[in-house]
Amino acid sequence: MKQCAICGKGSIIRGARKKLRSNYNPTPKKRKQPNLQWMKSAENGRVLACAKCLKGKKS
Repeated sequence: MKQCAICGKGSIIRGARKKLRSNYNPTPKKRKQPNLQWMKSAENGRVLACAKCLKGKKS
């Protein structure tokens, strides 16, 4: 599953709202994925971590 190994952030489903002639049209829902990158971990070797967790580990 596409999920951060550190914080557990995963995908979400969002519906966009498109305005046309002062009315909102129903639009299909889209799945938004987190920005996952491979990272070296001392415990597990290589793990997928989100960009926010990567920035926290580097500094």
